[in-house]
Amino acid sequence: MMLAFAALLCLASGFVLVSMGWFRRSPPRAALPLMLWLSIGYGLGIFSVVFLLSRIFVANLIVADVALFAVLLVAWWAISRSRPRLDAKTASSNSAQSPKWLRQSRSAAFAIALCSALYSLVMRALADPHGDGWDAFTTWNLHARFLFRGGLNWRDGFTPLHIWTHPDYPLLLPAAIAHFWSYLGRDEAAVPAIIGLIFTVATVGVLFSALSLLRGRTPAMLAATALLATPFFIELGTSQYADVPLAFYFLATVVLLCLYDGRPVDAKHSPGLLVLAGLAAGFAAWTKNEGVLFLCAIVLVRLLFLVKPAGKREMSQDPRKDWMALAWLIAAAAPALLLIAWYKHSVVPPGDLFANPAGTTLHKLLDPARYWAILQWYVKEFFRFGHWLLIPGTVLLVAFYFVAGREEGPRQPGFRTSVLALTLTLAGYFAVYLITPYEIHWHLRFSLARLFVQFWPSTIFLFFSAVRCGAEAQSNFPQPTAK
Repeated sequence: MMLAFAALLCLASGFVLVSMGWFRRSPPRAALPLMLWLSIGYGLGIFSVVFLLSRIFVANLIVADVALFAVLLVAWWAISRSRPRLDAKTASSNSAQSPKWLRQSRSAAFAIALCSALYSLVMRALADPHGDGWDAFTTWNLHARFLFRGGLNWRDGFTPLHIWTHPDYPLLLPAAIAHFWSYLGRDEAAVPAIIGLIFTVATVGVLFSALSLLRGRTPAMLAATALLATPFFIELGTSQYADVPLAFYFLATVVLLCLYDGRPVDAKHSPGLLVLAGLAAGFAAWTKNEGVLFLCAIVLVRLLFLVKPAGKREMSQDPRKDWMALAWLIAAAAPALLLIAWYKHSVVPPGDLFANPAGTTLHKLLDPARYWAILQWYVKEFFRFGHWLLIPGTVLLVAFYFVAGREEGPRQPGFRTSVLALTLTLAGYFAVYLITPYEIHWHLRFSLARLFVQFWPSTIFLFFSAVRCGAEAQSNFPQPTAK
């Protein structure tokens, strides 16, 4: 009963937060699925932060949860009253429908992929309730037990004595797990397994609902099928690692940026979706160290767009509003960054990836063999990271692009921001491999595939946002009420 109450409170808190960020008083029905899927990730992010704060300030967890939910409700009520009303009707421009046999084949493929993925997720979770891999039970779940069982002495689990557990890793996943354990009163192994499964399903849900909102059902089904049919994504989703949760927050950030830049002009004054994007990027940073790099890349790209000459600007032609938008994005991510800075400075020892002496780092940076080795692994992993049986999904997407072609018209700033930010993040991973203190081939072998999965849902979303699918392209954004 307490677990059900905690799950309901988690989802409700996330939904109220997402509702506050939406740009209209009553979101269109088509947007509700996306809001619900996003609410799962935001709710778990809130739960992780609340749990850690309750440990720091020795507060009653249930009281803190209820109080925060009440504050969110009051804030939602105040914000919703100040929003302009928009017409409840939605504008949609449906092109010619695909042939019936093609629609049926598309739906059948999606249904088969969904049922197969769900079956695989459940069976793998039952087979490995403690996680499938070293990092699951020696890092993420162990950190959750330090937080849950440590009480007032929880910091003792994050010392140099336990350096093999990577104590510098952020705590979104462990703190969320420990939060639910606190309601149960015991460290039940099913909780991290269920959270891993939920993040996996929610990632597919965000991908499908966002593309349904922006492009229509055909691109949405094709994209969701591509993700569900990626074996390694399903495997990693039940392994209880933090890579799929990080992929969720990457995707949420990308989707919200594209939604923000694709809204009607009359709704541009509202920074809500941009605030939600900043929060998602902040939660990504609070999930894994790679998320900090992604957040910095997002801010850097938006900043570069702003400093372009007026005739080449990617954003609007009003610099003041664009700078305010960037300020909202940074302000939304700031709480997570402050929490990470406190945690890294005051609680945990330095990370192991930057443990090289200065001379060693310089030597590695000047070694051409390391560049060539990493580049080779990047190319190989492009074809094999998904563990497909016959034809890699990456190759299928490239082939589909050459057959279908790209949608005509300029790309929105949100799309360009996302592509460049993901590219910069991938380049940042390359730089980390250059200076890694571990044997480089061992490090690449056991981590690069997981890093690629972090990008995969966002890549699929951006791909089907740009490629021509010959489908019912539509816009479900509300139009301003006629005066």
